[in-house]
Amino acid sequence: MSHLSALRPLAFVAALTFSAPTASATALEEGMWLFNAPPADAIQAAYGVQLTPEWLEHVQKSCVRVSTGGSGSIVSAQGLVMTNHHVASDILDKLSTAERNLLDQGFWAPSMADEIPCPDVHLDVLWAIQDVTARVVGAGEGLDSAEAGAARRKAMTEIEDAAKQGTGMHTEVVTLYQGGRYHLYSYKRFEDIRLVFAPEKEIAFFGGDNDNFGYPRFCLDATFLRIYEDDAPYVPEHFLAWGADGAADGELTFVTGHPGSTQRLNTVAHLEYLRGTLVPDNMQGLMRSEVLTQIFMGESAENARVAENDLFSIQNSRKVYVGRMAGLLDPAIFAAKKAEEARLRQTVADNPEWAAQWGSAWDEIAGSRAALVSFRDELNAVGGPGLGVGGALPSYAVALVRMFDEMEKPSGERMRGFGDGSLPGLRQSLSAPIPTYENYEIAQLEWALSRMAEDLGAEHEIVVTALAGRSPRARAEQLILGTQLGDLEVRKRVLEGGKAALDALDDPLVAFVRSLDPYSRGFRQRLEDEVSAVEAGAYAKIAAARFAVLGDSVYPDATFTLRLSYGTIKGYEEGGATIPPFTDFAGVFAKARERQGEKSYLLPESWTGAEGRITGETPFNFVSTHDIIGGNSGSPVINAAGEVVGLIFDGNIQSLIGNYAYSDVQARSVSVDSRGILTSLEEVYGAGRLVEELR
Repeated sequence: MSHLSALRPLAFVAALTFSAPTASATALEEGMWLFNAPPADAIQAAYGVQLTPEWLEHVQKSCVRVSTGGSGSIVSAQGLVMTNHHVASDILDKLSTAERNLLDQGFWAPSMADEIPCPDVHLDVLWAIQDVTARVVGAGEGLDSAEAGAARRKAMTEIEDAAKQGTGMHTEVVTLYQGGRYHLYSYKRFEDIRLVFAPEKEIAFFGGDNDNFGYPRFCLDATFLRIYEDDAPYVPEHFLAWGADGAADGELTFVTGHPGSTQRLNTVAHLEYLRGTLVPDNMQGLMRSEVLTQIFMGESAENARVAENDLFSIQNSRKVYVGRMAGLLDPAIFAAKKAEEARLRQTVADNPEWAAQWGSAWDEIAGSRAALVSFRDELNAVGGPGLGVGGALPSYAVALVRMFDEMEKPSGERMRGFGDGSLPGLRQSLSAPIPTYENYEIAQLEWALSRMAEDLGAEHEIVVTALAGRSPRARAEQLILGTQLGDLEVRKRVLEGGKAALDALDDPLVAFVRSLDPYSRGFRQRLEDEVSAVEAGAYAKIAAARFAVLGDSVYPDATFTLRLSYGTIKGYEEGGATIPPFTDFAGVFAKARERQGEKSYLLPESWTGAEGRITGETPFNFVSTHDIIGGNSGSPVINAAGEVVGLIFDGNIQSLIGNYAYSDVQARSVSVDSRGILTSLEEVYGAGRLVEELR
């Protein structure tokens, strides 16, 4: 489930007000803080807890970023990694067959020899951070916005490549404050990952879509993986000890994970674009995809298995966008945002030097958003800047076509994501033994082509090129049934043989991608020149203005990089009722009986026979005030001693506006309690080996 923190209805705090963070301000527990710029003084003043450099390094190097789009943590001296079941669901789906559905059945490896290798998965541990702002920003000085954008992109790739050559680590230049800062992140990347334990989906997602983003919850949304090096369990320098006693109501705790993205520093014009264009369009597209996927799944049991994980993702995202839209339509949010922006703009205007340097930034962003509206329909029709049309097989074709085209250029001049430092990961994905299903691939491509024709019109040049004289269904069948890219050995031969081997393949899906790629590249270039480059420069000006007014003790928007949030275990009031912070095992069995016969509330057989062995009052899930967002899924909740006391897996419905602002009134993060995880492993699954390793 995506995790989104929520809104303080009448004021934007910390990152958006004109006072440096104080003990009282940070007691609001807002912020997704950089590990190299934590609010240590504010935390110590408010709670008497000191975050030492040693504590921060230990926690940082115990956290992992999961390539499936979530977070995790190393929790044993033998490289055991904890994350969410839903973060690992893509892994479980790829390891499943019609005969053995790991999503439904779950998995437990009685010994290390039984742990299953996970294809196309890697885990990244953040090892070092370096500020490279001067070099990136300096590359674009004195140039117009488009030239400056290209120069910055080139500098970022060159920095990444040089760092990778020097350290062997995976490297990324991260844009912070929408262009106000640039940091080089160096990661230890692990690619031999194996599945250790996953519960059945019935208990991992107990309550289903009905309870998603709700509370009280009763979910064992937990999965354990293991890192291997040289075919042996990884021995980490740092890992998080298990807090077997959990945490108490009101206790200060921390969440360390990788929040995906927020737009809290956006201008009013940018938010108006989200409210009027992007969010409603995405919401409608997700609703369409949900219906089409459900129709496909209804055709057979195998179709249902194949598309089940995608449906979960679509439903989850749909709910997120409905929540975002509700927040953006709240007049109080825009009133607060407009007031804050007006004050900052007036402060800049009152200083002639600042006005000359930064005063134009807000109008520049308004202009860039207007420019995007003029071509966004075509950009979206061709699958955005990544040419994402259809399912897995078209994505293979796009990756191969673009990789070999880009490799003809120097690394620094290539499209972002195709520099020398990125190629190993791309090759790994193309070489992974991932199953594909022709009927589902045909359906997904048909849906994309139909949507393209509906949005642009049947006579549009792009549509005519894409359909090549056929209906969307007939064209999809021709391309999917004719391609050879579903064969792993074929992809490996092409990777070894390069562009010549791809040309010799004479593949219709490759030809299809090549026919659309010029359109996609053209719109991508416009996006980079007319929007991204303009906004990077404009937001850098706004960031400079914020730093001048507030100092640099403000947190940047989320970027799917490691952040630290702090908060307390705390219930809330809703509808006149008090919602307590903890649920327990007695509650899950009571809920199953109360909703007996409903599919979403069926317990797996492993649980129905375990009730008598479990102490009903044992805590299962809890809520807290931590500031999180999508990408935080799988983040550990730790106490001041650095011990695991919980596992983030969701937020409540009030948290969904957290993309744009934060509140601690009702918005809550939802976690599995460490005591609930241990009890489940021991009393339900008999996973004694895993319990002892955690303890």
